This record gives sequence, C-alpha cells and structure tokens, in this order.
Amino acid sequence: MNDLLQMGVLSAVAMACGLIGPLLVLRRMTMLVNSLSHTILLGIVLAFLLTGSGFFQLETLLLGALIASLVTALSTGGLVRYFRLQEDASISLVFTAFFAFGIVLVTLFTRNVHLGIEAVMGNVDLLGISDVSLSLGLVGLNLVSVLLFYKQFQLTSFDGSFAKTLGVSCSVFQFFLLTLTSITCVGAFRAVGVILVLAFLVGPYLTARLFCHSLGWLLFWAPLIGVFSSCAGVGLARVLFDQCGLALSTGGIVATLLGAIYISAKCLASFNMAKCEKRLQS
Repeated sequence: MNDLLQMGVLSAVAMACGLIGPLLVLRRMTMLVNSLSHTILLGIVLAFLLTGSGFFQLETLLLGALIASLVTALSTGGLVRYFRLQEDASISLVFTAFFAFGIVLVTLFTRNVHLGIEAVMGNVDLLGISDVSLSLGLVGLNLVSVLLFYKQFQLTSFDGSFAKTLGVSCSVFQFFLLTLTSITCVGAFRAVGVILVLAFLVGPYLTARLFCHSLGWLLFWAPLIGVFSSCAGVGLARVLFDQCGLALSTGGIVATLLGAIYISAKCLASFNMAKCEKRLQS
C-alpha cells in the first residue's frame, strides 16, 4: 500500500512539474526553483514569528513559504522587467538577499526552535493521503493553466516580439508562470524535496526534446517520462530492500533514474544520427 502511495504522489508531482518544466527551461529560468528552495526559509521563519510558538502548525509554515516564494518570483520578474537585469542575475540577487535575511532571523530569534525541515526537504518514504490530494491539485492547476493559455505560453516562450504585436503581454504570462512555479514547488517540496523537484522539472524535458521538437509534444512526453521514472524508481527501491536489504532513498533512486534515462536516450539519439549520416554518405 505504501508503494502505491509513493507511486501515486511521485507520478502526480512528476506530471505537475512536467507541464511547466519545458516552459521554464525555454525561458532559462530553471534555477528559480533552487532559489525558491532557499528563500522560502524567510517565509517559514516570519510565519513562525508572527503566529508565535503557541500556534505552531505545518500548514502555517507552508503558507509562509508560499507567500515568500510568490514574493521571490515577483521580485525576480520585476528586476528583469524594470531594471533590465538578466534572468540569472535577477535570480542570484533575490536568492542571496532573501536567504541571508532568513538566516539572520533564524540566528536572532529561532536558534533553538525546530522549524519543521520536512516543509523544505520533504520525505518520500513517509507520505500520507493528504499528499495525494495536494499533488493531484497541483496537476489540475497546471493542466488547466496550460490548456487555457497554451498559445500565449508558446508565443511568449519562442518569440516575445511577435507576441507583443499580437497584443500578448510577455510580462503578464511570465509572472503567471512564476506564480505557477512557486505554488508547484512549495507543494512538492513537502512531499518529495527540492532535489527531486529540480529533477522532475529538467530531466524529463531534456529527454523528450531529443525525440520531439514542438512544444505540444514536449508537454505531452515530459510528464509521461516523469511518471515512468517514478513508478520504476519505487519498484526498484522495493526490490533492493526485499532482495538485497538495502534501504535506499526512493527519491534518490528516482532522480538517478531520470539521469540514467537521459544518458541512454542521448546515446540512442547519437547512434541513430550517426547511422543516418553513414547511410547518406553511402
């Protein structure tokens, strides 16, 4: 039963990340997720300080993390738009400032308090029914958003100038994508942790783009590759534990599988290309 629960949650998170991962990679903003994983510390600390230890709840800390992630995303987009910074420079500036402020608050006020590290790192091996509902909600949110605004996302991702001539605001949809990313990451951090979220955002897309070259197919295959890796990783973790007595991290196995799948796909694509070139030469 626990294995089925893990498969369900991991597959749902993989689908949610796979629906927005290609859009983030095309905009060169995947490191925003790494930034969010650190800046939400500020939101967690502020939520704890504002509510007080008597009202300590994981849901309160997650709400603080979500607010901090939204502020991070909006600040990053604002620096790009109004101060003409590049995306990576904007992410680095916001990341260091917010994370440093969070460290200062932790040092001053919460040095001896446990802030619920599961809200940041997640734990694949201790999932509950609430995680299933949360992950399915993330899938529904991202799926509806992509279906409703697919053309706008496509235009703003590939040709911002042409999108402006058609009356599509690139900044509005960039902020919208950043908001979806923030909600997805905070929701997924609790269940699977930041490393696996990054792997789900980038790994399936890199594999899918080796064999398809349109945004529609990328958004179709990336979630499926993530789902396959999730199910295979949970199954492999169970086999290693039952047959070899190795209690390995399920999340670590899934992330490793995503990397192995990409390397295998890359080798296969290179082999097929070399084979085609050889036929053309002959």
